Amino acid sequence: MRLLLVEDNVPLADELTASLQRQGYAVDWLADGRDAVHQGQSEPYDLIILDLGLPGLPGLEVLAQWRAAGLATPVLILTARGSWAERIEGLKAGADDYLGKPFHPEELQLRIQALLRRARGLANQPMLEAAGLHLDEGRQCVTRDGVDIQLTAAEFRLLRYFMLHPGQILSKSHLAEHLYDGETERDSNVLEVHVNHLRRKLGRSVIETRRGQGYRYAGNSA
Repeated sequence: MRLLLVEDNVPLADELTASLQRQGYAVDWLADGRDAVHQGQSEPYDLIILDLGLPGLPGLEVLAQWRAAGLATPVLILTARGSWAERIEGLKAGADDYLGKPFHPEELQLRIQALLRRARGLANQPMLEAAGLHLDEGRQCVTRDGVDIQLTAAEFRLLRYFMLHPGQILSKSHLAEHLYDGETERDSNVLEVHVNHLRRKLGRSVIETRRGQGYRYAGNSA
């Protein structure tokens, strides 16, 4: 899953980026509201974390411009401002959730998970479930029939994306856009390797290949 973090506090942005990357997210970071308006609309983010007190253009104006342009990406507002009036103002502008500073990192993690699942019409349960598999995002492993199956970081990121989009045909280019940040070189051959590794661990029929189209998460055991 690819996230955009818009935060002008550099130490906090560095801390959040490192934490989110450990959780398996690809993260792009911006510090200026004017840059965020353009990039938020031009790149395929799964979720945006937006501070309100930004240079260049205030966060609420950034959000208003995104929503006016039809951007439906979930937006979590992250700000030190704590008044009810400002919270309501943010939600009216189109925010999907609101988290005030300071906050516990685990709360941010759980709110992100909930927003990503809600955006895809999935239940917000302790573990992500799809077609017989249970993905523990905290431990970054998958369970089937009560047995843990260990995953590498890359396998976890890929499987989580498949499980959030069960039954959908996903092209290699689409997967690359959502699994890597803007600075990482995207190689479809590397994706093929990770898909094959998942098939060896979970069964070949779990991920179908649709010739000329991409992959489809089926979830059937081999």
